[in-house]
Amino acid sequence: MALPTAHSLRRAGDWSGAADAVTLTYEARFLRRKVLTTARGERFIVDLPQTTSLNHGDAFKLSDGRLIEVIAAKEPLIEITGPDLPRLAWHIGNRHMPCQIEPDRLLIQRDHVIRDMLEKLGATLRDVSERFTPEGGAYGHGRTHSHAH
Repeated sequence: MALPTAHSLRRAGDWSGAADAVTLTYEARFLRRKVLTTARGERFIVDLPQTTSLNHGDAFKLSDGRLIEVIAAKEPLIEITGPDLPRLAWHIGNRHMPCQIEPDRLLIQRDHVIRDMLEKLGATLRDVSERFTPEGGAYGHGRTHSHAH
């Protein structure tokens, strides 16, 4: 029996009534073609027209019409606080690190080199496990990129 296929997405807030869900990390939420397994153990094929950045609350639309909700997985992150968040954010961005920017804190994926740099800059750091939704790239591209772009 052929696996159901998702050729399209519904963006968060633009749908209701998911039949199931799939939990994905930040890295896994950037895909074009892949076999995924839902929370209930059903496998399906994602075959999107182009590589796409998925957000928490988006949904895959399967060939049979069902919707599979995308849940952002909790991930090991570093919470960054301190008196000069804009300066700390600049240093993180200068290293092309994905960063979730909030009014009173920044979140990044754990990295011992960046941790050391931030400590030397006077940041207060705490290991946390949360959903990671970093700021998208400039010009509407949705993801930040390394120097190899």
